[in-house]
Amino acid sequence: MKIAVVILNWNGKTLLEKFIPSVVLHSHEADIYVADNASTDDSVEYIKNHYPTVSIIQNSENGGYAKGYNDALKHVKADIFCLLNSDVEVTKNWLQPIFQEFESNPETAIIQPKILDYKNKSLFEYAGAAGGFIDQYGYPYCRGRIFNTIEKDSGQYNDNVEIFWASGACFFIRTKVFNDLNGFDESFFAHMEEIDLCWRAFNKGYITKYIGNSTIYHLGGATLKNTNPKKTFLNFRNSLFTLVKNAKGNLPILILARLLLDGIAGIKFLFELKFGHILAIIKAHMSFYTNLSRLLNSRKQLLQKGNYFKTQSIVWRYYVKNSKTF
Repeated sequence: MKIAVVILNWNGKTLLEKFIPSVVLHSHEADIYVADNASTDDSVEYIKNHYPTVSIIQNSENGGYAKGYNDALKHVKADIFCLLNSDVEVTKNWLQPIFQEFESNPETAIIQPKILDYKNKSLFEYAGAAGGFIDQYGYPYCRGRIFNTIEKDSGQYNDNVEIFWASGACFFIRTKVFNDLNGFDESFFAHMEEIDLCWRAFNKGYITKYIGNSTIYHLGGATLKNTNPKKTFLNFRNSLFTLVKNAKGNLPILILARLLLDGIAGIKFLFELKFGHILAIIKAHMSFYTNLSRLLNSRKQLLQKGNYFKTQSIVWRYYVKNSKTF
């Protein structure tokens, strides 16, 4: 079984200098690629000069995470793709449990390892933690992280379990599954495209798993910090995109409920005086309305399957019932 670790880069020389040494040191079983999204810094030259065993794929434009990987992976020959953020430190033997799961269980299509915080290695990291789930209204959450409450890693998630979505920070997928799903939806640009892909995989009967004895450390926020309104825009808009395309049920009711919940989030930002984030939600909704016809056409061409959520409303559980952990 051949695996390719593919790191998407955009003007990320500083991150590559810091994080690629661990990938090269601990990934002897894999071919390593840097897929460059038309960088204007000298990050590509840095890789060529310092890591000649790392292959370079040069994309013609910065198409974000979704298009960047779609374009790059056409040039990669492997049985398994590992899509790895450029701000990730991997650990010794991180690939062995992943190999074992893919080889032992052919039904496993997508895998995520344990993702801890590079800045505080005793905590789970926001983007994925110990595997992702979603509620009926399309709000994602993780084992180890619900909204902004992040758990300490005390071994509570040292298991191998089926999850709903895997984090794009470190995302393993069988090549044949990626191709069967036609890759990422490029209209997302960045943020939540991996959830959309996992949801489409779930609806086609593929299985996504978390492997707790493989560990990485993710810096997070290297491209867009949580305080950036652009991230709020992408998360709110793309979450609505995902819900329309993939959710089974009474779609008008689901969307109306979701828009109302987004409005409540806007009121919360108002009390916090985060006016840029309020504007980001408004822009997200406007973009959603603009794209609604296209999304409904996509929905007609896709499968939708029920039982995708374990809790009806993670917002209700978190803010009303005060349930802060998985």
